[in-house]
Amino acid sequence: MICQQCEVRPATLHFTKVVNGEKSEVHICEHCAKESGDIFSMSNQQGFSVNSLLAGLLNIDLSTTETKANKVKTEIPKCSTCGMTYQQFAQIGRFGCADCYRTFEKPLLPVLKRLHGGNYLHHGKVPNRIGSNLHLKKELEALRLNLKEYIEKEEFEKAAELRDQIRLLEKQIIESKGEET
Repeated sequence: MICQQCEVRPATLHFTKVVNGEKSEVHICEHCAKESGDIFSMSNQQGFSVNSLLAGLLNIDLSTTETKANKVKTEIPKCSTCGMTYQQFAQIGRFGCADCYRTFEKPLLPVLKRLHGGNYLHHGKVPNRIGSNLHLKKELEALRLNLKEYIEKEEFEKAAELRDQIRLLEKQIIESKGEET
């Protein structure tokens, strides 16, 4: 994709703006972003970098203070394997080793939840041709578990509603399998 401003260089920055339900997209190169001086340029830095964006998102104060006999001790956690601190990670934009994820798990969870819309576990990607029914199958499994709970609690009206939903999902899965062949 070519830059929308200079129409010469490849666009490396892609922004989507939604105002009153109307979506507009801007695709510009790094050079034009620097020249425009808008939100694209970082203060005292040469252009846009993913590391600086990540460092801004991870701007969390990790230092813990403990008061012992009127002395304040500041403890900064370090990875036991590679020795990296969380502040170093925020500046560099990547961890030093796999153990860093466990070492910095507590401060990372809120950041990951914010970045991923509440999710912090990665379950992998599923190809569309294989995974088209996967979400339906998972939903079906959850409904069956709920159905068992309602039956055990003797809430038969709710159980009947779930039974009907289960039948509809099973029908959708069968129909979609017929379309794939």
